[in-house]
Amino acid sequence: MKEESELSRTVRRAIDSYFRDLDGQKPHAIYEMVIHCVERPMIESVLELADGNQSRAAEILGLNRNTLRKKMKEHGLDGPRQ
Repeated sequence: MKEESELSRTVRRAIDSYFRDLDGQKPHAIYEMVIHCVERPMIESVLELADGNQSRAAEILGLNRNTLRKKMKEHGLDGPRQ
């Protein structure tokens, strides 16, 4: 059995905590919630690593540059770097 990565353990703990905090409410749209929470900081970190170069960031992420730009816009990251 493959050992779980630190990232996987962190996500698992966060989701388990989310389920505990529901207090009887039904979970809904978990996948979308997790992707939304993880995607923005991941894109920001990769853009920083790539010194703002979107082509390089897309390559690192394994995305098409246009897909990266779309995701940046969805997360309000399409403006000039600060």
